[in-house]
Parts: sequence; C-alpha cells; structure tokens
Amino acid sequence: MESLYFGLAAALCWGVHDVCVRYVSQRVDVAAAMTVVLATGLVALLPFSLAEAAALPARSAALAGLAGLAFAGGTYSLYRAFAIGPLRLVAPIIGAYPILSLLWAAATGTPPTMLQWLAAATIVGGIALIAILSDESGAASGGRRAAMIWAGLGGTGFALTFALGQAASGGGGGLPAIFVARAAALAVVAGVVTLSPGRGRFLRAPWLLLATMGVLDAAALGLVLLAGGLPHPEFASVASSVFGVVTILLAWAFLRERMTLPQWGGVALVFAGIGYLGL
Repeated sequence: MESLYFGLAAALCWGVHDVCVRYVSQRVDVAAAMTVVLATGLVALLPFSLAEAAALPARSAALAGLAGLAFAGGTYSLYRAFAIGPLRLVAPIIGAYPILSLLWAAATGTPPTMLQWLAAATIVGGIALIAILSDESGAASGGRRAAMIWAGLGGTGFALTFALGQAASGGGGGLPAIFVARAAALAVVAGVVTLSPGRGRFLRAPWLLLATMGVLDAAALGLVLLAGGLPHPEFASVASSVFGVVTILLAWAFLRERMTLPQWGGVALVFAGIGYLGL
C-alpha cells in the first residue's frame, strides 16, 4: 500500500504543477519559465543523486541524456498546449501516452491483449468526446485544434522520456539518471533562451511560483522512483498516472473551467482506460 500512497502523492504534485503551468504559460515566456522550473528541480535532486553519480554507467548516462531531450520537447509542448487550450481538453490528451506504450510493445514482439486494445480505443473515444463537446470560447479561434496538436506532441515526448528514462534506470542509473535527464533538458532550454531575443523575459517571471513548480515536478519523479524499493512498485506508476484527473478537478474548482455531464463522462472514459493500461 505504501507504493500506492507514493503514486497518489506524485499525482497530486503533478496535478498542482500543471494547474500552475496554465497560469504562468499565459503570462511568461515558455522557455524562460521552463528554465527556472528545470533548474529548481535540478537543484532539488542534487543532494540525493550526487553521492551515486560516479557509479552511473556510460550507457545509462547516454539514455538519460536522450530522455532529457525528449523531456524538453514534451514539456515545451505541454506549456504551449496549456497556454492556448482548456485543461479539460489538454490534460486527457497528454495523459493518453499509454497508447504509445502499447504500440511500442507490439513493435517489439509483445503484442497487447484484446482488452488492452479495447482500453486504448476507450481512451481515444473519450478524447474525441471531450474535444467535440469542448466549449471553444475557452480558447482563441483555431486554438482548440492547436492545443490538441501541442498536447499530442507533449504526450509523445513524455512517452519517449519514460521509455528512455526507465531503460537508463534499469541499467543501474537510478537517481543520477534522472539528474542527467533533467540536466540535458535544462541545457537545451537554456541554449534556446540564450540564442533567442528578449533578454528581459526573466524580469516579469513569478520566481517563487516557478521555483515551487520545479520542486513539485522533482518531488513527483522522486516519489515514483523511491517506490522502486517498496513492495509492488508498479502501484506507484499506476496511481501517478491519474495526475490528469487531479489537474482537471483543480481547474474546475479554482479556475472555474465549466464541465458538463457528458464531458465528465469523457474524462471518466479516458482515465479508466489509462488506469487499466497501467495495471
């Protein structure tokens, strides 16, 4: 049961983080916000990963670096999606990355069962229902389609991040692998900020909020990873996948994003499918 509690705590951290993304992405340059969040999370992980960093195998370090590149792309897409689309539409699409895991399993010789494909179809159907019934007044003209595209790119980036990151951790990486991944992501984003115009973009940044987001993100990753030493660590991964439900509920409660009964039904379908795929 401890693993389940760790996963639920991670889902809460990510849910609060994503609601904050909705706020800052509409007020601060995306690259600047990502720089502060990634840097803060990196500092938060440093005390826990420094002692084991010397033992990180070269292959794990390389995989972690690639995971960081995917994480940078996924996070940027998430910020863009949350900036232009309502959370009730964006969060389920990003959280539907288990479908990509099924396709990867089929391509690598482990075909999913019929029930797993049915769960995938349930996720797609739920997303379609939410999109069809979504109120377009929550985004600018054409914003809903753009938000869905960015959300899809975000989910793809995170699916690659988890696949590469788990391979790095499985090869003896552990916390240092997560640290390397975040460092690689920070290097990419910092490079973009350095090479692009707008040097004053950090002056308006809500530093305290962005730092809090960085700690929440790092804490969520750490909680899921620490559950690896507990009985049934898979429970943490399954429980953490409900972060999208937390995000939508917080947006409904605090951002006053309206939800109709059919839309709630679509959300239930999406996350029921995601929950089954995580089992």
